[in-house]
Amino acid sequence: MSVTATSTSTATLALTDQDKLTLRTAAYGAVSLMAAADAAGSPHKAAKHGSIALATAIGPIGHVLAERSRIGNLGGKSTAELADRVLPALTATMSLLAEQAPAEADNFRGTVITAITAAARTHKGEAAPGIAEMIRKITAALDAA
Repeated sequence: MSVTATSTSTATLALTDQDKLTLRTAAYGAVSLMAAADAAGSPHKAAKHGSIALATAIGPIGHVLAERSRIGNLGGKSTAELADRVLPALTATMSLLAEQAPAEADNFRGTVITAITAAARTHKGEAAPGIAEMIRKITAALDAA
């Protein structure tokens, strides 16, 4: 199934259902990792702010993120288990998008960065070391493609 871009973008993405699931797992999983990193603070606020930021995505990426299908693999017994699924999904999504439509790869990266930044801003002042480290790991996964 392909996602056709709207008005300002001319890119067309030919994403399979599995590609879309990987993209949603990557984006929403990044927000889940931020909430897990904020376990001592406000993980629910982090998840809420990050998810709201993802909902503002536009273009083909926004359409995929807005789909209402269940993302079933964002649980786990530990943050490490979640990271084992999410970080590779971030890299795989960036690789796929870079091949098909580099502008959409930039759109996806920007959307995820906006979401994790929003999730990190649930506290006043500087981010806690665990949160800062999770941002670094997510960014590294995005840039590994």
